[in-house]
Amino acid sequence: MRKLRYGMNVSLDGYIAAPGDDIGWSEPNDELFQWWLDEERAIELFLYGRKLWEIMSSYWPTGDQQPDATPAQIEFARNWRDTPKVVFSSTIGTVDWNARLFDGDAIAEITRLKAENGGPMRVGGAAIAGAAMRAGLIDEYAVVTHPILLGGGRPFFAALDGWVNLNLVGTRTFPGGVVMNRYETRR
Repeated sequence: MRKLRYGMNVSLDGYIAAPGDDIGWSEPNDELFQWWLDEERAIELFLYGRKLWEIMSSYWPTGDQQPDATPAQIEFARNWRDTPKVVFSSTIGTVDWNARLFDGDAIAEITRLKAENGGPMRVGGAAIAGAAMRAGLIDEYAVVTHPILLGGGRPFFAALDGWVNLNLVGTRTFPGGVVMNRYETRR
């Protein structure tokens, strides 16, 4: 059975995007970017909602061709293109870059994918991750907290029907006061 991970950069008050879906506040430093690259290399299948797909696919297909791209950004772009992806959306018509579009029941499809043999999957995007949270499908959370208060926006955690107990399995600090806490769902 595959594991499902959810992790993103988060403001101290719990938002992954400021109002207007602005994510410019979470520019990672080199050490944090390298950590995200190492995390992404371990993933065998990315699961995206429409909004995060549009953000990622607007830059990373050619991110390695940017004149100021660092070695880690070049590797991130190549890894992103090569890793299989499922995009959950009923409003876009096509996807590219080793991705397939799924417009049916996302929870049923994620449940089916989790039941397969294989390496870990990462869900990305607040709406699709929130649905997976409510369905009890997420096995691990990586909360990368930045020392900024946004006061509103798109929350990292979805409203839940009940408690979800977690075990802290790792902590790491990064320059600039950024702290990563990794949790596993207690089953």
